[in-house]
Parts: sequence; C-alpha cells; structure tokens
Amino acid sequence: MEPDLPLSASRRAVLGASASLLAASPAAARALPDEAEAQRILERYQSFGDKASGGPGDTASGDWLEGELRAMGYACQRQTYDMPAYEGEAVLTCGAARAELIPQAIVVPTSGEGVSGPLYVASGKGGPGIALVVLPHARWSTAVGVVAQRVAAAFDAGATAVVIVTTGPTGEALALNAPPDKSLFKGPVAVMAPKDAGPFLLAAAKGETATFRMSGRSFRRPAFNVTATLKTGAAKTLVISTPRSGWFACAGERGSGMAAWLLLVRWAAQARLPVDIALISTSGHEYENAGGEHFIQELAPKPDKTALWVHLGANVAARDWHERGAALSPLPSADPQRFMLASPSILSSARAAFAGLPGLEQPYAADPALAAGELGNILRAGYTPAIGIFGGHRFHHARNDDLRCVSAALIPPVAGAFARVISEALAKS
Repeated sequence: MEPDLPLSASRRAVLGASASLLAASPAAARALPDEAEAQRILERYQSFGDKASGGPGDTASGDWLEGELRAMGYACQRQTYDMPAYEGEAVLTCGAARAELIPQAIVVPTSGEGVSGPLYVASGKGGPGIALVVLPHARWSTAVGVVAQRVAAAFDAGATAVVIVTTGPTGEALALNAPPDKSLFKGPVAVMAPKDAGPFLLAAAKGETATFRMSGRSFRRPAFNVTATLKTGAAKTLVISTPRSGWFACAGERGSGMAAWLLLVRWAAQARLPVDIALISTSGHEYENAGGEHFIQELAPKPDKTALWVHLGANVAARDWHERGAALSPLPSADPQRFMLASPSILSSARAAFAGLPGLEQPYAADPALAAGELGNILRAGYTPAIGIFGGHRFHHARNDDLRCVSAALIPPVAGAFARVISEALAKS
C-alpha cells in the first residue's frame, strides 16, 4: 500500500448530513455528528492493534467501549462465551522461497517439523503433498461455501496440507471467516498472499518439494459482547448493533462502523426517543457472527418488542482507491462496495436519508438471502423493521487494513443519515 495522500474533508457531505438531521425532527437535531470526534474514535480503536476475538486488542477495545457508553449514560453488561484462537507461526518454504501465511481458523496445527512433500496446484491433480488452491479474483472474506468445497476436494484427492491463494484487488493475503465450533478441514490449511505466490507456482509446476509449518497452539479463550441499555419505560426497544472484533487491526472493516456507531448512540442517548434503547457490540464476528447469535438467543428483546433494529456492519465508511496496475492510491470518497438493506416500511426513508452516499444511495429491500454478516442473522430471527450495512472494501481482512483505509470525514454523513431514519421510523410507529 502506498503512503497516505493528503485528503480534503468532505465538508459538503457533513453539512448535508446535518441539514438532513435538522429537517427530520427536533430530537434529531441534538448532538450532531462530528468529524473530529470520529477521528478520535478511529485512532483509539486502531491503537488496540489486532482485534481477534478474545485476544488482547479485542478485550482492550471492549473495556474502552464500556467506558465510552457509561459516560453517555448507558448501563453496561457483558455477555461472555468462548471463541477459538491460535498462537504461532504459519510458513511455507520451497528452496529459497519463503512466505508468511495466515493460519486458517479453526487451526489444525502441523507437527513441530511441519509437513513436507511435493508442491502442486490443486486443479485436477491430487496425491500426497502440499496443494495450492488458487481462488479466482474476488474480495474474499469467508471459508464457508466455495472455499471450503475446493479445500475439501484437495484433501479428498490426497493432499496432506492446503495453502489457499486469495486472489483479489490488493495482492494481500485475506483472512477467512469460519464456524466457531469445529474446523472446516481435516488437515492444516493457511492463506498465502497472491503477491507472494509466484515462486511457489513455478515450483509447483516442477513438482518441487516444499515444507509447510504451522506448529503453534490451537485453543479456545474467553470473549465477550458489550451490551448496554437506556431505559425509558417504553413498550418497545430500539436496538443498535455493530461488531467489535475482526482479523488484524481492521480499521476500515470495523473501525469506520465503530466510529459511526458511537456517534449514533451518543445522539440517541440525548434525543429523548420514545423507546428503550439496547446497544450491542459483538465479539466473534470472524467466527460466522457467533457473538451476534449469542445476543439474539439470550439477551435481545423479542421481535414483537423491538421498534427498530439498526445494524452497522463491515465497510460502513472505508475509503475507495484508484488502481494503477499493482499500485493503489487512496481517494477521499467512500468505497461503494457497501450495501444497505431496509425493511419495506422504512425503505423510502432510507433512500432519502442516504441519497448521495456511494453504495448506500441504493438500499435494497431487506431479505435474509441478500444479507451478509450479522444482518443476515437479525433478519432470519424475524426482526422488522430493520436496516443495516454490510460490505467489503479493498483491504477487507488484510493485515494492512489500517488508518490509511479510513477518513473521518466519511463517517458523520452515515451516522446522520441513520439518525434521520430512526427519527422518521419512530415517529410513524
């Protein structure tokens, strides 16, 4: 990734969001979103480092988040459970070539010496050895589905270990989400960056011997959701949710949503809305939304007691990039590969509120079959009306999804648009 280029803040977008709030209702005019506050949140979230569920960064960000919410007047409660984890290396070597890999969760470790054998591309070829599964170009994010099928086929054909090449728009290795309870695979699997794959593909063509070592510790550890409430005695509840954990620092994937979420819930705490408020920031997102499922099953208000569920998922406001061959240059605009779904009763309100925001300007009718991430779980559980964002920016699940992938100016317009939708939806209920 190239160093950051100077950005000009999108002042018109911020002012537009403020105008939308003022037009929505007097309640929506209080505590307008603020770009400087968004920047503070982004930097603080980034400072915790890797956010893998239950790890030090995830735990520290949860501690910090509870302090933020209590200062706003919310009562906080933790919901605990356990999540998979791995500590150790993942390395592929072949002759002079060496590549650091991303261990594929849930990790099946190798022995201390690793696995050695012929290196080959798993495209109609099988047998003992290390199979390279080269994926087609996409913004890969999960091992469930197509990836699992291709890796399983390689093991069924005799592979001793599998290395996945996540061909995509950045050349980076992309961590892949997985189920929380048991490994998808019967042998060791890891992910290689496409930019590192060249020497290994040449070696595979010659059938050269390689060694794959991933001999660390695979275990489970405690994790927790941060939940918070603001009680007014109302009959129904507004739920506002966002994931907290993720692969690596995840500044664009998670941080932009976290910043928009905190701006929104600060506004909600001051807006005197005619509902109780329930907040949830989940861990375990990278394990097929495990934390979100725990909340729905154990703590969430029932659908008939929920006035509206608002979800801020992945890629809420990550930056777009110019592509110049292998070089990428950051843009001040948002990556449009973010999607919004809204229940039919609030779809027209969403279209008006999010007009002019790339990707979000075209909301779709809420359908679990079209949703990704926690939003799919929410819709399948029967919550309506509901509205949410999900998506994947270019560095989604890459090690270098850092502050270069975000701009604070992109966040207040999203928070402001959500505030407008909430005000209008609750006025009709």
